[in-house]
Amino acid sequence: MACLSNLSISVSKPNTTISQSPHPNRPMSVSITSTSQSQHFKPCCSSSLSLRSDPQHPLGRKFIRRRLITIRSSAAMEATMEVEPLKIMISGAPASGKGTQCEFIKSKYGLVHIAAGDLLRAEIASGSENGKRAKEYMEKGELVPDEIVVMMVKHRLIEMDVQENGWLLDGYPRSVSQATALEELHIRPDLFILLDVSEEILVERVVGRRLDPVTGKIYHLKYSPPQNEEIAARLTQRFDDTEEKVKLRLVTYHKNLESVLSIYNDVIVEVDGNLPKEEVFERIDSILSSLRQKKLKTESISSVATH
Repeated sequence: MACLSNLSISVSKPNTTISQSPHPNRPMSVSITSTSQSQHFKPCCSSSLSLRSDPQHPLGRKFIRRRLITIRSSAAMEATMEVEPLKIMISGAPASGKGTQCEFIKSKYGLVHIAAGDLLRAEIASGSENGKRAKEYMEKGELVPDEIVVMMVKHRLIEMDVQENGWLLDGYPRSVSQATALEELHIRPDLFILLDVSEEILVERVVGRRLDPVTGKIYHLKYSPPQNEEIAARLTQRFDDTEEKVKLRLVTYHKNLESVLSIYNDVIVEVDGNLPKEEVFERIDSILSSLRQKKLKTESISSVATH
């Protein structure tokens, strides 16, 4: 449409005159004449729209105020919106750096770190029914049945701190039966992080580990050596930190891993664990940040739809 910004349209009040046609068989004619009184209008055009962005013009000030109100309302809604907490599982072979990454994730995102081994020890120490049952199996040197551990995990996940902050399930489930049991309880992660580390590096990390019997601190001869000769002289190697034993553990790990991954195939993210720990976390951090933004966007759309 052509712009009419410089035109003035004159609309006059008409005088209507009806005259008889000189021909009887033709209809009479109607003539409309304009009076001298006219009203002038300037139509709206694109130039007037530009006034919206002019803070010196009343129209611009009004538009800017409305825009600020909209932005502030959106920001307030986002700030007060209750976004569903993250639910994360992380898996990795022995010496994959899983424990280190869990600490990074917990520190950055505030998730509750849950490890099955820690749950077992806590349940036994509390003297709970599940703890007593688990202790009986452990004293016999037997594996604690899946149903006991799964119930421990379930009870931990429904506690208030986990519900409010989200959870990070460390190294569990380890088998398809454990994963299936969690599925039946509708316990499913948003994301399953798999730390992928080559066997050569895993063996190097395990074999080089040393324990300080005085402080309980773990050192590594290559990556984190002791600070002085006195500490170095008293370091010991744990009985299962040998190349032979770690390779056996890796066989068991990989045997169970494939079946577990089949359960979580749609939410798995593989992360290169061969890199330095800081670079590994940069990758994980990017993934979790994107996931949280996606949750926020989904909640925002749902909130708008319900209002």
